Formats: sequence, structure tokens, C-alpha cells
Amino acid sequence: MRRVPKIAALVAILLLAGPALARAAEIASANDTARFLAGMQPSAGSPLAPLTEDPAWQRHARFFDRAFAELERRQLSRISAWSQLHLAAPRPTMFYMFSGPDFLYADAFYSKASTYVLSALEPTGPIPDVIKLPRDGIRPALSFVEQSLESILSFSFFITKQMKDDLRTGEIGGTLPILYVFLARSGKTVRDVSLIWLDDKGAVHAANEPPAPNAARGTRITFAADDGAERTLYYFSTDLSNPGVRSSGFLKFCEPLAPGNSLIKSASYLLHAGNFTTTRDWLLANSSTIIQDDSGIPLARYDPRKWRFFPFGRYLGPIDKFPGRYQERYAELFERSQPLDFGIGYRWRTFESNVLLAVRVAPDDPGHSEATAEPVQQAPPPRPRRPRPPDLLGPPRYFWFPY
Repeated sequence: MRRVPKIAALVAILLLAGPALARAAEIASANDTARFLAGMQPSAGSPLAPLTEDPAWQRHARFFDRAFAELERRQLSRISAWSQLHLAAPRPTMFYMFSGPDFLYADAFYSKASTYVLSALEPTGPIPDVIKLPRDGIRPALSFVEQSLESILSFSFFITKQMKDDLRTGEIGGTLPILYVFLARSGKTVRDVSLIWLDDKGAVHAANEPPAPNAARGTRITFAADDGAERTLYYFSTDLSNPGVRSSGFLKFCEPLAPGNSLIKSASYLLHAGNFTTTRDWLLANSSTIIQDDSGIPLARYDPRKWRFFPFGRYLGPIDKFPGRYQERYAELFERSQPLDFGIGYRWRTFESNVLLAVRVAPDDPGHSEATAEPVQQAPPPRPRRPRPPDLLGPPRYFWFPY
């Protein structure tokens, strides 16, 4: 008889725990998770659908609706129009080194790519699983996403020091939640997500295999755009300095995908330094086009016999955080630049930004070009050095140090 109260108590506990246990056993698709984190309604039958009734999620959705609508109006739509006008035959692969999880601008510049390869130091983190969060963990998770995107939504680049603080480990952490948000807000449907790593030969291994020393860890995401065609996004957390990139298999992984189109922006002028020559030389040898701001590859490192130059916008020199990176030849090149109606890079204000489109000339066809604008064939010869223009922005508020 004494066992009856104990059994009754156990039954009561199970009844109370039942909904939580059932919720934990449910699995949300990667696409529903991406939409939920992006403040967009998941599918009607998703276990995440009831969570959208939470006032914290509804506030999050309103915030992202406003922020992304403004970003689309101010930058992304203009970048897409610029790319459609000036990139006639983009390659299937685009490389974006020193990117952080910035799929947003990779897609805006190269929306026709079928394979995207992004790389930076920031960790990938675990595959997001909102279902495993306690109910009081939803609000902090959404706040993490908003805080992580604050700078790129405002200024077009991530702040690495801030991201190191933001990308904490946990159920929702690392770069994957940010990639999810950008995919969903770019109108993509996420089909599959897996964690991977590269050995020193560039071969891909599943995350459950013991990783090799110096392995580049990352993720592979397959997704579809409006046309329904399947595309692949790779993000690798890897060291792109000479010692790091030579000891990992990252560039060997990239080689079969080359030649591709490359994007470099807000890269802390690292490719100007001697410790990043391997990555710089690889990009020059394996890119058909390179879109960059002045923080990318120095103009002096381009062989003018192999490249045609298309300058857009204004070159005002680097912000004060990067002394000694002013390029006289860049300034001469941009005296003949075409207008640019969007802002990007450290000088993120419209009409203060610079974009250089460098197009590699096919060796068997000197007249070949993958762009449509009238080019500047080569940088003019150096002239006597003149005073650097003043920093019109004053002291920098935001900057990105990947290393």
C-alpha cells in the first residue's frame, strides 16, 4: 500500500514532464531553424511554429524586418544591380577570404555562383538546435543573433573583437546561426547542413572522424535559390597567414574549384603584409575576377599585363587605424573612376567608398574580359608623392582585425 503514493507521484512527474520530453524529441529542419532565427515564420507543421507566439520572437522579427528592408534599400539591391551590369560571365565558384560569416555580401556580388567558399578565424560552432533550448533560453539566443549582426547591418563588415566576445559556445553560438540568418533573409532554402574538416591534402572529412592536427574545421551547407538549383556554401575556420595556410589543406581544397571569382573587403590590409603572401599569391593566380576595396591586394602586386582594372567610387585613403597603407598608384587609378552609388568597407558611407573590379585577361585571348565597363588598362606610373588626403570620417568607430 505504501507504494501507491510513490507510483502516483511518479505518474504525476511524467505527466508534467511529458510536453517537455515530447518537445525535446522533435526535430526542426535546418530551413525552419534558419527562418526562425531570421525572424521569419517557419513552416506550419514545424515544432518551432508555436515558439513564434513568444513576444521575444515577435519583437525580434519586427527588428529584423526593418533592419533588412533598410539594408536591401541602401546597399544590397544596389550591389546586385552593379554586379548584373558589370559582371558578364561570372564563374561557378566564388572565394571570399577574411569573410567571417558574411554570406550576405557574397550573394549580393555573386548571386549566380553555385559554390561559395568563405574563410576566416571565427569558429563554426555547433549546428543550431533551438528545440533543445529551455523556454527561457529563447530570448538570449535571439539577442545573441541580433548583437552579432549589429555592425554588418550598419556598416557592411563584422568587428572581429566584438565577434570573439559574441560567438560563445553553446546550443546557439559560432558563425552557423549568422549564416542561417543570411541564407534565410536572402530568400534561400536550406536543405542540408553538416560539420566537416579538411586534412592537409584538402580532403573533406565528416566531423565525427578524429580531426588531424591543424585541421581547417568548417561547415557545408546545401541550399536552393529561387530558381530551385542546388548550391553549396562552405565556411572554414582557418588561419590564412603564411604558416597557417601552408600547414592546413585549405588552399588544396580550393584548387579544384578554381578559377573562381573573389571578393575582398574590410580585410585589415593583411594582404599588404609579408605574412600573408601565400594567400595573396594564390588569389592572384586562381581568380578570374577580384572585387575589392583598397584593404585588399595592393595595386602594385597586380601584373598589369594580366589584369584590366575598373575603378568605381572615390579613394580617400585608409582610415587612421591603418597608417602607412595609403597607395599613390591607387589614387592615380581612381582619378578616372566611375560613380558608385553604395557604400562598402571601412569608409562605408555612400560616395566615400571605393571598389576595384580587377578582371584577368585570358592568356589565349588578349581582348577577353568578363566585365562590361570600359576598363583602365593599367595603373599609371608613379608620380612624385603628394600629401595624403585627410581622414574625412575622423577616428574610426568600427574596424575588423581578423588576425
